[in-house]
Amino acid sequence: MTTLLEQVFAEVSKLPPQEQDAFAAWLLEELQSEARWARVLAASPETLTRLAKEAMLEYGAGRTEKLDPDKL
Repeated sequence: MTTLLEQVFAEVSKLPPQEQDAFAAWLLEELQSEARWARVLAASPETLTRLAKEAMLEYGAGRTEKLDPDKL
């Protein structure tokens, strides 16, 4: 286990049990979501390539906007 991960778990262990469980559930869901995306993208690399090309065409045509994280 890395030092950073140990620090995270040390901080989480200070939380009440209910909040620890909420954090654990969130973390598991994130890990499962990442695994699902990895499987989907690995199964269809041509789809990912097509989507990337479409995105670059839209960017080149000026049809994209800069992402503002404060507006998410």
